[in-house]
Amino acid sequence: MQYNLITILGPTAVGKTSLAAQLAFEFRGEIISADSRQVYKGMDIGTGKDLKDYFVDGKEIPYHIIDIISPQEEFNLFLFLKHFYNSFRIIKEDNKVPFLVGGTGLYLDAVLHSYSLKEVQDLKSFSWLNELSLEELKERLLKLNPKLHNTTDILDKERIISAIMIAEAKDANLSIKKEKISSLVIGINADRKLVKERITKRLKDRLNGGMIDEVKMLIESGVSHEKLSFFGLEYKFVSLYLQGQLNYNDMYQKLNSSIHDFAKRQMTWFRKMEREGIKIHWIDGPDIEKAKEIIMKYFSI
Repeated sequence: MQYNLITILGPTAVGKTSLAAQLAFEFRGEIISADSRQVYKGMDIGTGKDLKDYFVDGKEIPYHIIDIISPQEEFNLFLFLKHFYNSFRIIKEDNKVPFLVGGTGLYLDAVLHSYSLKEVQDLKSFSWLNELSLEELKERLLKLNPKLHNTTDILDKERIISAIMIAEAKDANLSIKKEKISSLVIGINADRKLVKERITKRLKDRLNGGMIDEVKMLIESGVSHEKLSFFGLEYKFVSLYLQGQLNYNDMYQKLNSSIHDFAKRQMTWFRKMEREGIKIHWIDGPDIEKAKEIIMKYFSI
């Protein structure tokens, strides 16, 4: 099979970025991020951008879909796909190898299964819209569709959300030029106990490295506590701490536990992708030699 993309996936804290950067260095590639939060400027520590990982032997590996919008702006699956296909074309036109790297299952799935934008249900978008009031949703829908004549569509919350998502999907469809994608997929796995240890150590490092100050700066720049809650994990729990709803120890314990649960959900999503026909070549940890072996065997450089 002729592949035109290499995907590196895995749960949080297994070393995806570092491995991908090394592989991109070896195979003249560029990285396309599949992380739903690293798109936001100023959200560095909490999202684990680790931009230093993109430097290999003194050379910076080019990356895409990182630091592209303000946290006050919205980002969803449709925008991700628009940026993905644009980045993919740019990399291919430069005769380089595109590496799709990340742990956001929905984004990875959308590329690997070539989601139809008119049919897709953006789960993160639904979750966020569901937090809005009925009046806010009506206002949003009428902006998207000023000619709305069926009043029953603006009486039921679920129908409003569905109508909004369909309208946004149609808008996105008009401006996205898709490409035929065939990806070699490498998954990084690790012993669950080791992943737990890495998650806990990384969280302590982030808290000691200024993560709370980062959240304070986001609030000062105009990001609401509600939006921070939408971003989840680090931003949600540090926000609750800053509001006095949690003490430091409770914040740390609940956040640590939530990140562990998140890693489990990521693996559940990847197993689901496998059941739906995506072949994932699993390696134990960020094993550069094993990953290179798989690429040399299956990918035509």
